[in-house]
Amino acid sequence: MTEKFAPAIGLGNCHLQTIFSRFDRPRPWIATECQWYYTLDGDRLGLHLPAPLEDDPERPLVLILHGLEGSVTSPYAQGLMDILMQRHFQVAVMHFRGCGGIPNKLLRAYHSGDSDDPRWLAGELARQLPNTPMMAVGYSLGGNVLLKWLGEDGESSPLAAAVAVSAPMDLHACSRRINTGLSRFYQRHLLKSLKASLQQKARDVALADAMPNLNEPRNFSSFRHFDNAFTAPLHGFRDVDDYYTRASSKPLLGKIARPTLIIHAEDDPFICPSAIPAPSEVSPAVELAVSKHGGHVGFISGSLWRPEYWLEKRIPDFLQAANDH
Repeated sequence: MTEKFAPAIGLGNCHLQTIFSRFDRPRPWIATECQWYYTLDGDRLGLHLPAPLEDDPERPLVLILHGLEGSVTSPYAQGLMDILMQRHFQVAVMHFRGCGGIPNKLLRAYHSGDSDDPRWLAGELARQLPNTPMMAVGYSLGGNVLLKWLGEDGESSPLAAAVAVSAPMDLHACSRRINTGLSRFYQRHLLKSLKASLQQKARDVALADAMPNLNEPRNFSSFRHFDNAFTAPLHGFRDVDDYYTRASSKPLLGKIARPTLIIHAEDDPFICPSAIPAPSEVSPAVELAVSKHGGHVGFISGSLWRPEYWLEKRIPDFLQAANDH
Protein backbone atom coordinates (compact mmCIF):
# COMPACT_ATOMS: atom_id res chain seq x y z
CA MET A 1 0.00 0.00 0.00
CA THR A 2 1.48 3.34 -1.07
CA GLU A 3 1.88 5.82 1.75
CA LYS A 4 -0.40 8.86 1.35
CA PHE A 5 1.00 12.32 1.90
CA ALA A 6 0.04 14.15 5.10
CA PRO A 7 1.47 17.64 5.75
CA ALA A 8 3.80 18.27 8.66
CA ILE A 9 2.31 19.51 11.89
CA GLY A 10 2.67 23.29 11.68
CA LEU A 11 3.10 23.24 7.87
CA GLY A 12 -0.42 22.66 6.63
CA ASN A 13 -0.57 25.96 4.74
CA CYS A 14 0.23 25.67 1.02
CA HIS A 15 2.60 28.65 1.07
CA LEU A 16 4.56 27.25 4.01
CA GLN A 17 4.81 23.95 2.16
CA THR A 18 6.10 25.76 -0.93
CA ILE A 19 8.79 27.91 0.69
CA PHE A 20 9.86 25.85 3.73
CA SER A 21 12.76 24.00 2.11
CA ARG A 22 14.39 27.30 1.11
CA PHE A 23 14.83 28.09 4.80
CA ASP A 24 15.44 24.54 6.03
CA ARG A 25 17.98 23.76 3.29
CA PRO A 26 19.41 27.16 2.31
CA ARG A 27 22.72 25.90 0.94
CA PRO A 28 23.53 23.07 -1.49
CA TRP A 29 25.37 20.12 0.04
CA ILE A 30 25.92 17.80 -2.94
CA ALA A 31 28.93 18.85 -5.03
CA THR A 32 28.73 18.26 -8.78
CA GLU A 33 30.83 18.76 -11.89
CA CYS A 34 29.41 20.10 -15.14
CA GLN A 35 29.82 18.33 -18.46
CA TRP A 36 28.90 20.36 -21.54
CA TYR A 37 27.04 18.78 -24.43
CA TYR A 38 27.10 20.80 -27.65
CA THR A 39 23.80 20.89 -29.50
CA LEU A 40 23.24 20.66 -33.23
CA ASP A 41 22.06 24.30 -33.41
CA GLY A 42 25.33 25.67 -31.99
CA ASP A 43 24.34 25.95 -28.34
CA ARG A 44 25.21 23.83 -25.31
CA LEU A 45 23.51 22.00 -22.43
CA GLY A 46 25.07 21.59 -19.00
CA LEU A 47 24.78 18.19 -17.32
CA HIS A 48 25.68 18.26 -13.63
CA LEU A 49 27.06 15.05 -12.15
CA PRO A 50 27.79 14.21 -8.51
CA ALA A 51 29.86 11.22 -9.70
CA PRO A 52 31.20 10.02 -13.08
CA LEU A 53 28.68 8.01 -15.09
CA GLU A 54 29.27 4.29 -15.64
CA ASP A 55 27.63 1.96 -18.13
CA ASP A 56 26.06 -0.35 -15.57
CA PRO A 57 22.79 -2.26 -16.22
CA GLU A 58 22.33 -2.68 -12.45
CA ARG A 59 22.44 1.07 -11.73
CA PRO A 60 19.84 3.06 -13.69
CA LEU A 61 20.58 6.68 -14.55
CA VAL A 62 17.97 9.19 -13.33
CA LEU A 63 17.92 12.45 -15.29
CA ILE A 64 16.53 15.35 -13.21
CA LEU A 65 14.79 18.28 -14.94
CA HIS A 66 14.51 21.37 -12.73
CA GLY A 67 11.78 23.99 -12.58
CA LEU A 68 11.59 27.57 -13.84
CA GLU A 69 14.84 29.39 -13.00
CA GLY A 70 15.94 26.35 -10.97
CA SER A 71 19.26 24.55 -11.09
CA VAL A 72 21.30 21.73 -9.60
CA THR A 73 21.51 23.79 -6.39
CA SER A 74 17.71 23.85 -5.89
CA PRO A 75 16.83 22.08 -2.62
CA TYR A 76 14.56 19.54 -4.33
CA ALA A 77 17.35 18.56 -6.75
CA GLN A 78 19.91 18.32 -3.98
CA GLY A 79 17.65 16.17 -1.81
CA LEU A 80 16.72 13.78 -4.60
CA MET A 81 20.33 13.37 -5.74
CA ASP A 82 21.33 12.55 -2.17
CA ILE A 83 18.72 9.83 -1.61
CA LEU A 84 19.03 8.30 -5.09
CA MET A 85 22.78 7.88 -4.67
CA GLN A 86 22.19 6.23 -1.31
CA ARG A 87 19.88 3.80 -3.10
CA HIS A 88 22.53 3.02 -5.76
CA PHE A 89 21.04 4.92 -8.67
CA GLN A 90 23.19 7.08 -10.91
CA VAL A 91 21.97 10.64 -11.20
CA ALA A 92 22.42 13.73 -13.38
CA VAL A 93 20.77 17.16 -13.45
CA MET A 94 20.23 18.80 -16.83
CA HIS A 95 20.29 22.60 -16.80
CA PHE A 96 17.90 24.08 -19.32
CA ARG A 97 19.57 26.59 -21.62
CA GLY A 98 20.70 29.71 -19.78
CA CYS A 99 20.03 28.36 -16.27
CA GLY A 100 22.48 28.10 -13.39
CA GLY A 101 23.84 31.62 -13.91
CA ILE A 102 25.58 30.88 -17.23
CA PRO A 103 23.92 32.43 -20.31
CA ASN A 104 23.50 30.18 -23.32
CA LYS A 105 24.92 31.18 -26.68
CA LEU A 106 21.75 31.68 -28.74
CA LEU A 107 18.93 34.22 -28.52
CA ARG A 108 16.48 31.47 -27.59
CA ALA A 109 16.57 30.00 -24.09
CA TYR A 110 14.10 27.44 -22.68
CA HIS A 111 10.36 27.13 -22.13
CA SER A 112 7.66 24.94 -20.62
CA GLY A 113 7.31 22.75 -23.70
CA ASP A 114 11.01 22.37 -24.49
CA SER A 115 11.02 18.58 -24.90
CA ASP A 116 13.55 18.57 -27.75
CA ASP A 117 16.55 19.33 -25.52
CA PRO A 118 16.11 16.51 -22.97
CA ARG A 119 15.18 14.14 -25.80
CA TRP A 120 18.41 15.01 -27.64
CA LEU A 121 20.48 14.74 -24.45
CA ALA A 122 18.92 11.37 -23.61
CA GLY A 123 19.99 10.16 -27.05
CA GLU A 124 23.56 11.28 -26.38
CA LEU A 125 23.53 9.56 -22.99
CA ALA A 126 22.08 6.37 -24.48
CA ARG A 127 24.99 6.20 -26.92
CA GLN A 128 27.42 6.85 -24.08
CA LEU A 129 25.77 4.29 -21.76
CA PRO A 130 24.09 1.71 -24.04
CA ASN A 131 23.48 -0.85 -21.29
CA THR A 132 22.20 1.51 -18.60
CA PRO A 133 18.45 1.94 -18.04
CA MET A 134 17.40 5.59 -18.09
CA MET A 135 14.67 7.25 -16.01
CA ALA A 136 13.69 10.87 -15.44
CA VAL A 137 12.17 13.11 -12.78
CA GLY A 138 10.82 16.56 -13.59
CA TYR A 139 9.77 19.31 -11.22
CA SER A 140 7.30 22.08 -12.08
CA LEU A 141 8.27 23.39 -15.56
CA GLY A 142 10.60 20.39 -15.90
CA GLY A 143 7.68 18.11 -15.03
CA ASN A 144 5.55 19.53 -17.85
CA VAL A 145 8.49 19.18 -20.25
CA LEU A 146 8.94 15.56 -19.16
CA LEU A 147 5.25 14.64 -19.56
CA LYS A 148 5.11 16.29 -22.99
CA TRP A 149 8.24 14.37 -24.04
CA LEU A 150 6.75 11.08 -22.82
CA GLY A 151 3.46 11.72 -24.62
CA GLU A 152 5.14 12.71 -27.87
CA ASP A 153 7.41 9.65 -27.89
CA GLY A 154 4.86 7.07 -26.75
CA GLU A 155 6.20 3.56 -27.24
CA SER A 156 9.50 4.89 -28.61
CA SER A 157 10.45 6.66 -25.37
CA PRO A 158 14.01 5.89 -24.21
CA LEU A 159 12.88 6.16 -20.59
CA ALA A 160 12.11 3.11 -18.45
CA ALA A 161 10.08 5.15 -15.92
CA ALA A 162 9.36 8.77 -14.98
CA VAL A 163 7.99 11.00 -12.24
CA ALA A 164 6.54 14.51 -12.65
CA VAL A 165 6.03 16.73 -9.59
CA SER A 166 3.80 19.84 -9.50
CA ALA A 167 3.75 20.11 -13.30
CA PRO A 168 1.77 22.96 -14.94
CA MET A 169 0.04 20.62 -17.37
CA ASP A 170 -2.41 23.29 -18.62
CA LEU A 171 -0.46 26.51 -19.15
CA HIS A 172 -3.55 28.59 -19.94
CA ALA A 173 -5.09 27.77 -16.55
CA CYS A 174 -1.80 28.08 -14.69
CA SER A 175 -1.04 31.55 -16.05
CA ARG A 176 -4.40 32.69 -14.69
CA ARG A 177 -3.89 31.04 -11.30
CA ILE A 178 -0.47 32.53 -10.58
CA ASN A 179 -1.79 36.02 -11.40
CA THR A 180 -4.26 35.96 -8.49
CA GLY A 181 -4.03 36.55 -4.73
CA LEU A 182 -0.86 35.66 -2.88
CA SER A 183 0.32 33.63 -5.88
CA ARG A 184 1.34 36.93 -7.49
CA PHE A 185 4.23 37.01 -5.00
CA TYR A 186 5.76 33.96 -6.71
CA GLN A 187 5.04 35.42 -10.14
CA ARG A 188 6.81 38.67 -9.23
CA HIS A 189 9.81 36.79 -7.80
CA LEU A 190 10.19 34.54 -10.86
CA LEU A 191 9.74 37.39 -13.35
CA LYS A 192 12.44 39.37 -11.55
CA SER A 193 14.78 36.39 -11.94
CA LEU A 194 13.89 35.97 -15.61
CA LYS A 195 14.52 39.67 -16.26
CA ALA A 196 17.94 39.44 -14.60
CA SER A 197 18.81 36.42 -16.78
CA LEU A 198 17.80 38.29 -19.92
CA GLN A 199 19.77 41.38 -18.88
CA GLN A 200 22.83 39.21 -18.40
CA LYS A 201 22.35 37.71 -21.86
CA ALA A 202 21.84 41.19 -23.38
CA ARG A 203 25.44 42.04 -22.48
CA ASP A 204 26.32 39.97 -25.55
CA VAL A 205 26.16 42.64 -28.24
CA ALA A 206 25.47 39.99 -30.88
CA LEU A 207 22.17 39.20 -29.13
CA ALA A 208 21.14 42.52 -27.60
CA ASP A 209 19.74 44.15 -30.75
CA ALA A 210 17.50 41.17 -31.52
CA MET A 211 16.05 40.91 -28.02
CA PRO A 212 12.57 42.26 -27.19
CA ASN A 213 12.35 45.39 -25.04
CA LEU A 214 13.72 44.78 -21.54
CA ASN A 215 12.78 48.27 -20.39
CA GLU A 216 9.03 47.95 -20.97
CA PRO A 217 7.43 47.34 -17.52
CA ARG A 218 4.35 45.70 -19.07
CA ASN A 219 6.51 42.87 -20.39
CA PHE A 220 7.29 41.85 -16.81
CA SER A 221 3.89 42.55 -15.24
CA SER A 222 2.61 38.96 -15.54
CA PHE A 223 3.66 35.65 -17.01
CA ARG A 224 1.14 36.08 -19.79
CA HIS A 225 2.69 39.40 -20.84
CA PHE A 226 6.22 38.01 -20.44
CA ASP A 227 5.47 34.92 -22.50
CA ASN A 228 3.83 37.01 -25.22
CA ALA A 229 6.79 39.43 -25.38
CA PHE A 230 9.67 36.95 -24.96
CA THR A 231 8.91 33.23 -24.79
CA ALA A 232 6.61 32.99 -27.79
CA PRO A 233 8.58 35.05 -30.36
CA LEU A 234 11.99 33.73 -29.30
CA HIS A 235 10.89 30.09 -29.59
CA GLY A 236 8.84 30.05 -32.78
CA PHE A 237 5.31 30.40 -31.43
CA ARG A 238 2.76 32.71 -33.02
CA ASP A 239 1.77 34.34 -29.72
CA VAL A 240 1.23 33.50 -26.06
CA ASP A 241 -1.96 31.50 -26.73
CA ASP A 242 -0.23 29.41 -29.39
CA TYR A 243 2.62 28.78 -26.94
CA TYR A 244 0.36 27.77 -24.06
CA THR A 245 -1.66 25.45 -26.29
CA ARG A 246 1.27 23.72 -27.95
CA ALA A 247 3.47 23.51 -24.84
CA SER A 248 0.87 22.10 -22.41
CA SER A 249 1.34 18.41 -21.65
CA LYS A 250 -2.22 17.64 -20.54
CA PRO A 251 -3.55 16.74 -24.03
CA LEU A 252 -0.72 14.20 -24.43
CA LEU A 253 -1.08 12.31 -21.14
CA GLY A 254 -3.22 9.62 -22.77
CA LYS A 255 -0.32 8.69 -25.08
CA ILE A 256 2.27 7.98 -22.37
CA ALA A 257 3.52 4.39 -22.64
CA ARG A 258 6.11 4.19 -19.85
CA PRO A 259 5.38 3.75 -16.11
CA THR A 260 4.87 7.35 -14.96
CA LEU A 261 3.92 8.84 -11.61
CA ILE A 262 2.29 12.29 -11.50
CA ILE A 263 2.48 13.87 -8.03
CA HIS A 264 0.33 16.93 -7.43
CA ALA A 265 -1.34 18.91 -4.65
CA GLU A 266 -4.79 20.42 -4.99
CA ASP A 267 -3.64 23.48 -3.00
CA ASP A 268 -0.67 24.23 -5.29
CA PRO A 269 -0.46 28.05 -5.36
CA PHE A 270 1.08 28.00 -8.85
CA ILE A 271 -1.41 25.74 -10.58
CA CYS A 272 -5.16 25.93 -11.10
CA PRO A 273 -6.98 22.78 -9.87
CA SER A 274 -8.61 22.48 -13.31
CA ALA A 275 -5.14 21.68 -14.71
CA ILE A 276 -5.06 18.41 -12.74
CA PRO A 277 -6.00 15.55 -15.06
CA ALA A 278 -8.83 13.14 -14.31
CA PRO A 279 -8.03 9.40 -14.41
CA SER A 280 -9.85 9.22 -17.75
CA GLU A 281 -7.38 11.73 -19.24
CA VAL A 282 -4.24 9.67 -18.63
CA SER A 283 -3.04 6.39 -20.10
CA PRO A 284 -3.02 3.11 -18.14
CA ALA A 285 0.75 3.60 -17.72
CA VAL A 286 0.19 6.70 -15.58
CA GLU A 287 -0.40 6.70 -11.83
CA LEU A 288 -1.96 9.83 -10.36
CA ALA A 289 -0.93 10.72 -6.80
CA VAL A 290 -3.06 13.78 -6.01
CA SER A 291 -3.25 15.01 -2.42
CA LYS A 292 -5.29 17.81 -0.87
CA HIS A 293 -2.17 19.46 0.57
CA GLY A 294 1.49 19.82 -0.38
CA GLY A 295 1.87 23.21 -2.05
CA HIS A 296 4.21 23.56 -5.02
CA VAL A 297 7.12 21.08 -4.93
CA GLY A 298 6.65 20.99 -1.16
CA PHE A 299 5.21 17.80 0.33
CA ILE A 300 6.87 18.25 3.71
CA SER A 301 5.62 15.72 6.28
CA GLY A 302 6.67 14.93 9.85
CA SER A 303 6.63 18.09 11.94
CA LEU A 304 7.93 21.62 11.82
CA TRP A 305 10.73 20.58 14.19
CA ARG A 306 11.51 17.28 12.47
CA PRO A 307 10.53 17.75 8.82
CA GLU A 308 10.49 14.79 6.46
CA TYR A 309 10.77 15.26 2.71
CA TRP A 310 8.07 12.87 1.53
CA LEU A 311 9.03 13.20 -2.16
CA GLU A 312 12.45 11.76 -1.33
CA LYS A 313 10.77 8.51 -0.30
CA ARG A 314 7.90 8.38 -2.78
CA ILE A 315 9.96 9.07 -5.90
CA PRO A 316 12.77 6.54 -5.26
CA ASP A 317 10.21 3.91 -4.20
CA PHE A 318 8.36 4.32 -7.51
CA LEU A 319 11.54 4.22 -9.60
CA GLN A 320 12.84 1.20 -7.72
CA ALA A 321 9.56 -0.68 -8.22
CA ALA A 322 9.59 0.14 -11.93
CA ASN A 323 13.19 -1.06 -12.23
CA ASP A 324 12.42 -4.30 -10.38
CA HIS A 325 9.31 -5.03 -12.43
